[in-house]
Amino acid sequence: MTGWYWLVDMSTKAIHHLSNSLETMYVAALEDYLRQHDESCLHRAYELGRRAVQEGRSILEMLELHQQASLTFVAGSTSPQKSAGVLEASAVFLREAISPYEMTNRAYGEANAALQRLNEILEAEVKRLAHALHDDAGQLLAAAQIKLQDIGHTLPVDLRERLQEVRQVLDQIEDQLRGLSHELRPVALEDQGLLPALLGLAGAVSRRSGLQVTVEAAEATRLPAKIETALYRVIQEALKNSSKHARASTVKIRLLHRQDQACCSVEDDGIGFDWNSVSSGRKGQGLGLLGIHERLHALGGTCEIRSAPGQGTTLNITIPTER
Repeated sequence: MTGWYWLVDMSTKAIHHLSNSLETMYVAALEDYLRQHDESCLHRAYELGRRAVQEGRSILEMLELHQQASLTFVAGSTSPQKSAGVLEASAVFLREAISPYEMTNRAYGEANAALQRLNEILEAEVKRLAHALHDDAGQLLAAAQIKLQDIGHTLPVDLRERLQEVRQVLDQIEDQLRGLSHELRPVALEDQGLLPALLGLAGAVSRRSGLQVTVEAAEATRLPAKIETALYRVIQEALKNSSKHARASTVKIRLLHRQDQACCSVEDDGIGFDWNSVSSGRKGQGLGLLGIHERLHALGGTCEIRSAPGQGTTLNITIPTER
């Protein structure tokens, strides 16, 4: 039975998975290769594999197509030796057809590794900036306070009081810089874990913006450092969006650690937005949401966003803990 007759008897399920055009071309190329063992047929197999990747066909669908085709040609063989030859040659053809999948997977892995490395570099830079804010800027402010104190001794009482007001403003600046430094480089995240770091972040955001932030967790289970860092940064970005754009008054953060997943939800009562419009690209997703998705994508994680005008916004985050 030739490949062309096999097309007529092909199962409805296979027809649903692959278009007739791709089926026809694959079977014809395999039939030619089994007859000629020509390199041009292997090139056709590779090109058909590329086309399948571009059309979003899964490798399982391609294996199913190949299995049905090769079994048909084996059934048409006149001896066990010929059947073995058909299977051996068809295996060579299959390796060439699925090689684009291997290349795509390798490229995906390399891109993912590069993205993880970029996040590590950015995290190191954030820590450097936090150190500069806490130590370098803090030392400059302390020096300014000493200078102002020295100057105050030489001024009249009324000007000394005005100078004291300036020193109070510098104290407020120092407090804010110290708070920002701790948010940029949360020492609690490294020493104690995600939950204590989020509690500190929630308190800092509440004091600074008036946003009421609560954090709920079943238990303070430690996660791999890269996952804790990713979750902290994602939640930090979500809180910024809630206070700056959503005009929310309350935010609830919930943490849950399943056996093989770290899950988190961030829910605010803000003005919300039309998620269908944003996700379709008509208004753009913005750097904040894009950064969240890319940071999670590097770890194999996902972020589901639910929002509607007047109904607040909820982020449901999932990261696999074993990869």
